[in-house]
Amino acid sequence: MSQMLNPDLSATEIRCYFVRKRNCLLVRGRFGPVYMDYYLHLMQHSIKHPDRLDEMLKDAIAGVTLHLSSRPHDEGCAWTINLNDPLLNLFVTGATIPGRVTGRLFTEDVKDTGKSIFIAQTTRNHMQPRQSMIEFTGTDILSAVEQFYTQSEQRLTRIFRLEDEDFVQISAEPDADEEWLAGLTDADIPKLDETEHLTLLETRTYVFDCGCTPDRMFPMLSRLNNEDLDFIFEDGSATITCPRCAAVFRTPKADFDEWKARQTA
Repeated sequence: MSQMLNPDLSATEIRCYFVRKRNCLLVRGRFGPVYMDYYLHLMQHSIKHPDRLDEMLKDAIAGVTLHLSSRPHDEGCAWTINLNDPLLNLFVTGATIPGRVTGRLFTEDVKDTGKSIFIAQTTRNHMQPRQSMIEFTGTDILSAVEQFYTQSEQRLTRIFRLEDEDFVQISAEPDADEEWLAGLTDADIPKLDETEHLTLLETRTYVFDCGCTPDRMFPMLSRLNNEDLDFIFEDGSATITCPRCAAVFRTPKADFDEWKARQTA
């Protein structure tokens, strides 16, 4: 991802707290700004999702953002959430530097394994990428993220969806009061400021933005043979769809040829 963010985008602020005496990490944010730019993105590229699938993708975007907020600054991640029923893939990805998240749906040519699978890929500076995969039950995406934490991260995590697109994630740290965490209800969350001692650790901001451009997708085209390239550019331009956010670009072959020339210069 590019290190430059579009200043016209709306940022969601994520606040990170330590819950004293409970030894838990709490991250929360109101996702209205991110969702607004998400919908502008869909309109710009004439993308329309069924309501149910749209809500699933929005939950996945919130989930990956909260996850990133609880992780080191130089860590990036990508989640592929393969659901068996309905059969689809949700893909979301992001990083904290810069604070950017994006995602898309895949409903065609999705492999049916007869089960739902959550695949998480994590990258961090100067470290080998790592991947984990779990099976999960149900179709609630926030529940799938909780199951990922339990099985892969091996720590209890709860995620709450509140009013006004406000989301809260609370994760167990070493020596956490897991009985308290497991017993929390939606009604408890708005009152935590009163009932618990919360210490603000930091604030992070994220926008919905892929940062994709035709130039960033030309490497994919460069792996094709000349016959395939001739077919794609049959009328002098190619239609390229971003695999990360489903943005659609119409690019002339001259631009691709110019990019290839720069690579060999």
